Amino acid sequence: MSRPDHRLRPEVAPGVHRLGDHVVNFYLVEDPEGPVLVDAGLPGHLGQLLDHLAASNRSPADIRAVLLTHGHPDHTGLAHVLQQAGADIRIHRHDAAILRDGPRSAMRHAGPERSMLRYLLRRPAAIATPLHLARNGAFTAPALSAGPGLRVFGADQRLEDVPGAPQAVVLPGHTPGSAAYLFPERGLLFTGDALVTHDGLTGHTGPTLVCRGFTHDSDAALAALDRLDELTTATLLLPGHGDPFTGSPQAATDRARQLGRR
Repeated sequence: MSRPDHRLRPEVAPGVHRLGDHVVNFYLVEDPEGPVLVDAGLPGHLGQLLDHLAASNRSPADIRAVLLTHGHPDHTGLAHVLQQAGADIRIHRHDAAILRDGPRSAMRHAGPERSMLRYLLRRPAAIATPLHLARNGAFTAPALSAGPGLRVFGADQRLEDVPGAPQAVVLPGHTPGSAAYLFPERGLLFTGDALVTHDGLTGHTGPTLVCRGFTHDSDAALAALDRLDELTTATLLLPGHGDPFTGSPQAATDRARQLGRR
């Protein structure tokens, strides 16, 4: 087993480790009741996750729950492995079909509003993002089996049986079933792709909506920013793409609104 590369896994807050790479983030949240994973990266991140767990004498079987912010394949790549290891997989019901039908079904269940080609013609270097996802197995992960290990929610709710009792906040737009997870006692807000700080197609860095080449309904995504403003206990926003944002959700959403839909 290779040695862990801690440059890829800094502790971005006490007990919170940022996993993934320069394109995709997912997070391991430590809790006395057991670790929780927010999103599940790409299949190519399995070795990294195993190394990180092994460094503290743990394995995937120790992960209590996987909180998926949405069903896109760059956020669900290890969900099948972790379901097989015994973790509960949580996702909003409107994106659950992507997990059951496999990653290629995302175009059918949550297709983007615009063609990616328009962005690639404007910025050819953006091709690196979809190529990176493909090389890391984004479209080859197995579908998840229905049953007790796949648990869906349909509305905002406190997940009392998950370590840390996070609040699931429904934010449709980027996909029909996009959600954020708030750990209110720790000030942590995992925004997934409802609000990011880097867009791989446009190249923008800073709080923004994901562009329409990767977003299902940009009007709904813009409206969902109002929901984030209500989460006033959050002081650190942890997005699916880009660096953490320190400050209130509204400080980030105001900047995203200024940019608007792209």
